[in-house]
Amino acid sequence: MDVDKSGIVMGSHAKAKRDLARELRRRMTQAEARLWARLRKNQLAGLHFRRQQIIDGYIADFYCHTAGLVVEVDGAVHAEDQEWDAERDRAMGKRGLRVLRFANRDVMERVEWVLSEILGVVEERT
Repeated sequence: MDVDKSGIVMGSHAKAKRDLARELRRRMTQAEARLWARLRKNQLAGLHFRRQQIIDGYIADFYCHTAGLVVEVDGAVHAEDQEWDAERDRAMGKRGLRVLRFANRDVMERVEWVLSEILGVVEERT
């Protein structure tokens, strides 16, 4: 079993997951790119976020280790597979992580509100 630098267990298909995460970083959606532009380089309250972080075999859009926070930017595909998302959220919850989900539309049209919501949860958790 592989473990990354922050202690996240990567599971038995670690290389395939790492390759997929790398590809997802290269092909971010517009909404993901918009949010990443505001999270990268510790811009949000000095918090360090990672993109496409592998956590227990799942790939989280954005992850902040300090706050124990996963931020997901959900497009239409997530409406079709809510069971998968619920399973992911439960797995991350067992690790003590909080999962925040935002629709692509919210990120594109109300990014300041999204950032405010993220900061509110960070304040609760730290």
